[in-house]
This record gives sequence, C-alpha cells and structure tokens, in this order.
Amino acid sequence: MIKPGSLALTILLGLLSAVGPFSTDMYVPSMPGIGTAFGATTQQVQLTISSYLVGFAVGQIVYGPLSDRYGRKPVLVAALLLYCTATLLCPISTSIDMLIVLRLFQAFGGCGATVLARAVVRDLYAGARAGREMAIIAVVMGLAPLVAPLIGGVLETYFDWRAIFVVMALIGLECLALVWWYLPETLKERAAEPVSLVSVLKSYRILLSERSYLAHLSIVAFAYAGLFAWISGATFVLQELYALTPITFAAAFAAGSTGFLLGTTIAARLVIRLGLSRIIGLGCVALSIGGVAMATATALGLDTALTVVLSAAVYLFGLGLALPQAMAAALTPFPERAGAASSLLGFVQQSAASLCGALVGAWLGASAWPIAAPMALLGLAALAVWLLTRTSRASVAH
Repeated sequence: MIKPGSLALTILLGLLSAVGPFSTDMYVPSMPGIGTAFGATTQQVQLTISSYLVGFAVGQIVYGPLSDRYGRKPVLVAALLLYCTATLLCPISTSIDMLIVLRLFQAFGGCGATVLARAVVRDLYAGARAGREMAIIAVVMGLAPLVAPLIGGVLETYFDWRAIFVVMALIGLECLALVWWYLPETLKERAAEPVSLVSVLKSYRILLSERSYLAHLSIVAFAYAGLFAWISGATFVLQELYALTPITFAAAFAAGSTGFLLGTTIAARLVIRLGLSRIIGLGCVALSIGGVAMATATALGLDTALTVVLSAAVYLFGLGLALPQAMAAALTPFPERAGAASSLLGFVQQSAASLCGALVGAWLGASAWPIAAPMALLGLAALAVWLLTRTSRASVAH
C-alpha cells in the first residue's frame, strides 16, 4: 500500500483524475473521421462528446454518497471496471447511435475516478493545503491535454478511431491494477445512515445551504463550462475553418493546454503563501482576459488559428489557477461529507459543461464565434462571482 500523504499517492490520484480528460482529449482528433466512418452529421458526432459529459455528470451523483458509506476503494474499483468494459465495447460500435450510448456508460464509470480522487484529498487535507494538493494533482492531470491529443492524432493518422479506444482501455486497466494493489482506504469514519434517496438529498441540502460552497461551486461551473466550449468546438474550428490536419490540430490543441499546466504549477507553488481566495481571483482575471481576447479578435476579423489558440491558452492558464483551488475551497467545510460534496460539485460542473458543449455543437458554422462568445461570457461570469462573494468565502480563504 502507498503511504497516505506521500508523493506516490498524489501521483496516483493525479492519474485517476486524468482518466476523464484523457478520454475526451485523445478522442477529439478523430471526431471528423468518425463522422465519415458512420456517415454521421457534425451534430451527431458532437453528441458523442455531449453524451460523455452527461454520463460523467450523472455518475458523480452516485459515487460520492456510496463512498461515504462503503469506503473510497471498493466503489472506485467498481467504477473502473465499468469504464474498462464500456471502453472495450466502443471499437465494435456498428452505428453512431451505439457509440453515443457506449460513451455515456464509459463516462459513468470513468467519473468515479475523478470524484473519489477529490474525496481522498479531502480525507487527508483541508484549506490551502488541500488546494496545494489539488494543484499538484492537476499538474499530473494537465499532462493529459498535452499528450492525449498527440496520441489521438497519431492513432487516427496511422490506424483509425478504434485504436484510440483500445489505448483508453489499456490505461483504464492499468489504473484499476494500481488501485487494487496500492491505494489505501482513506475514509476514517463511514457514514452511519444507509444510502437512500432521502439520505442523499439531505446531504445535498446541507451542502447547498452553505454560501461559500455555492460561491465556489459557481466559479467551478462557469470556468469549466468555458473549457468545454473550447474542447467541443476546437476540433471543427481549427480543422475545418483553418484547415489544420489531425496532427497539426493535436499539436495546436496541446500548445493551448500548456496554459493549464502552467497555471496549476504556479498555483501549487503560491497557494500556501497567498491563500485560496487570491489564487482563485487571479485565475478568474485570466479567464476573463483569455475569453474577451478571443471574442475581440473574432469581432475585428483578426481570428486565425494562432490568435484562437493563444487566447485559449490564456483562458486555460486561468483555469489552472482557479479550478483546483475553488474545488478545495468548496470541499473544505465538509470533512464528514467529502464524498457527497465532491459528487455534487462534479455533477454541477459536468452538467454545465455538457450544456455548453451541446450549445456549441449546435452553433458551429463558418466562424470562431461558437467558442469565442461562450468563453468570454463564462470567464466574465466567474470573475463576477469571485468579486461579489468575498464575504461569504472568507471562512475558507486560507
């Protein structure tokens, strides 16, 4: 077993948290090819992302309360088994509709890794120390959007979209083996009340009555929805509008994602000194700058692949600063309900992302506006929440 609080455990939690991003970022270079293979429209292919987000959102409601009652490890093992099974079935899809359904089940399993990694962090840490741990995990997780699109682009170019799911399944099986052999149980006291709809709703009602939780939940939802405006629209805007090949798109997408990695690295170094609130605020400012810069370039007719990617990199830099810290701040007041708090946080986060992704997919056309406008509006919304809720967030600012 890995010792709680060790660097090895942090790396393992980072790998688990990366399962979800890896399953979207490695997939996006193949979306046009999947459309061609199944004779599907852009909107139908977009639903393979939206269904993944729906499954990821709905699954998160389940895993937290279950893990508060039965422990983090057994619930995590079950979630990873479901993820691996659904992923292995994706390559044998015979229609776009079948792939859409399997992606939902893939996400339902994969989201357990993300929910429970956050819960384990709250089991062990609180406040700025939890924020630092979340940021370090996010550094590991942030490698996914750098590496995954490149892997996906190469697999799409030299094989086809089915190879991508084979690689996803191998990653899932590796995570399952690591959890089975090395992850300790971190839940100190299991919930006494049996899991039921009444008990789950009671937990969520308690969480939503805490104003600081609501504030940080809103920041997470707005910032993350902007990310999925980028993920959902980037492949079509950069490949179809700006004529990038799958490999050059993957390189451009990865380049933009370096902003997230830089943001999380800086947050991990500074959060103990500056506190959660200041790091979140700096992140919200960068979110706004990145989104507004992309919208301004589009409005002035200056949008190119370069300006779009650079603006996205600034937005993602802000996301790297704000997202892990806002998550840590949301979970800090609830050590006895860490699983439920993580579940509700993830559900709202992914629901916002799913809705934004679906709207972007329906709006895609002959310009960059479908990604520029949402990123600008959502970045400004996150900043507004941070500015307007300073008093209610003061109790978890450090």
